[in-house]
Amino acid sequence: MTQHLAAPLTGTSDDAPGHRHGWWQDAVIYQVYPRSFADGNGDGMGDLDGVRRRLPYLRELGVDAVWLSPFYASPQADAGYDVSDYRAIDPMFGTLLDADALIRDAHELDLRVIVDLVPNHSSAEHDWFRRALREGPGSALRERYHFRPGKGAHGELPPNDWESIFGGPAWTRTTDPDGTPGEWYLHLFAPEQPDFNWDHPAVADEFRSILRFWLDMGVDGFRVDVAHGLVKADGLPDIGGAGQLRLLGSSDGGMPFFDQDGVHEIYRQWRRILDEYPGDRIAVAEAWTPTVERTANYVRPDELHQAFNFQYLSTSWDGPALREVIDVSLAAMRPVGAPTTWVLSNHDVTRHATRFAGPPGAGTQTREPGDRTLGLRRARAASLLMLALPGSAYIYQGEELGLPDVTDLPDEARQDPSYFRADGQDGFRDGCRVPIPWTREGSSYGFGTGGSWLPQPEGWGPLSIEAQTGDPGSTLELYRAALTVRKEHPGLGGGASVEWLDAPEGVLVFARPGFLCTVNTTDTAVRIPVRGTLLLSSGPVTVDGPEAELPPDTTAWWAV
Repeated sequence: MTQHLAAPLTGTSDDAPGHRHGWWQDAVIYQVYPRSFADGNGDGMGDLDGVRRRLPYLRELGVDAVWLSPFYASPQADAGYDVSDYRAIDPMFGTLLDADALIRDAHELDLRVIVDLVPNHSSAEHDWFRRALREGPGSALRERYHFRPGKGAHGELPPNDWESIFGGPAWTRTTDPDGTPGEWYLHLFAPEQPDFNWDHPAVADEFRSILRFWLDMGVDGFRVDVAHGLVKADGLPDIGGAGQLRLLGSSDGGMPFFDQDGVHEIYRQWRRILDEYPGDRIAVAEAWTPTVERTANYVRPDELHQAFNFQYLSTSWDGPALREVIDVSLAAMRPVGAPTTWVLSNHDVTRHATRFAGPPGAGTQTREPGDRTLGLRRARAASLLMLALPGSAYIYQGEELGLPDVTDLPDEARQDPSYFRADGQDGFRDGCRVPIPWTREGSSYGFGTGGSWLPQPEGWGPLSIEAQTGDPGSTLELYRAALTVRKEHPGLGGGASVEWLDAPEGVLVFARPGFLCTVNTTDTAVRIPVRGTLLLSSGPVTVDGPEAELPPDTTAWWAV
């Protein structure tokens, strides 16, 4: 594969009227999954010291900010998304001093730090919940969660028909202090993750305090986990429909526990706190909503700053479908003055190098490895398309290496809690969480000196950072080049629109100031008129006089 890099030309960025300005408008944010990024103490588990030591790599890559998945004190029933203490670091990741040092070092390297916040639920080991169980029915602490008596003659049935995202009922029955069966409590995820009752003022007070704790530590923002789930409909009504709800699937927008209008007042309160601090502190919503228009509600001027674009992530490698979701996404964000975000992979979905390796329609999770050569070619093209779009982009650790999902992990190695529960999410998220390779050789390819908590494939070495660095045809060098052009070219980065140009079926061509992006999503080469100078391409592009040949599944950037 050939990549081309030339000096950017001058131009102006496009802005919508009333567009807000801030570093997050065009930021490229790199997601670190601490368990799997780098192991600093050799115990086989990634940690904050490992992340800190690798920050120079991220600076060299060219990203603007680092988003850290949870590192809080936790029993690890759901890889840290079950938090027992929001102001403490789990010993497996280090200490508060390690977190402080990481934040300071990141800032010295001009990298922002965003931390995960998990406000929908706590761990069952959280002090509030443990006391609520210990004190029994009537405990005031039970009002901070959703405890309810069961249905049936003896309370033996769940209070309603809600199901857990991870499979099975969304309710677990407690045992009273005297040993008799007691009330039920709500958990939209694992039983070890009881949902908070956000109607209780103590919950809102606690999270405002948690925000201030980490803002005072110097973090630049928060990624809000399950931002759409905090508020439940009054009375917790039955759904009444058949079929298992999936967080990563579609919804008709009528679920009584997701995307309730009451969440927006919570975020207005949070925004006032964020605005008190200097340096443009931000919050990013993980909000799975039925439409992009509903997502836009979370980023109105007095609420959060960004929201993940899951509609884009869920779109297949298909030209017309991509154009439609790009148009809809930009149109939805324009009225609220928020940046559109773009993301291809994260810790909850199959890596896009594997999703794109098979036929369209596989969804966000798949167990099939597909054609890895095809998947990588499409992933490279998709990455250049994403980075050419106006707004902010997210990169999941290892996608800059072209890593595929590890689809052949043995059952005994898996740790995703939904894997062990029937009818929940597909349960194969471990495949995208395998520790990334840093070196060609070694017991864990440079991840650490003590192996890795999930087994790495034997072929990981050639995909490592060491192996790809300096190779002009590598995916890593493609990302480095793309991020350099994106940062230096005035027509890229922030903005609110693109200009579509005529193109053959399955080919996308759009212009931005001084810039042109051409994308061939088909399985055959196409010839297109040459418009300017080739800046960068995901595969070999042949320029022949006034025309250029764009190979299958290839994106090219042009300076015009």
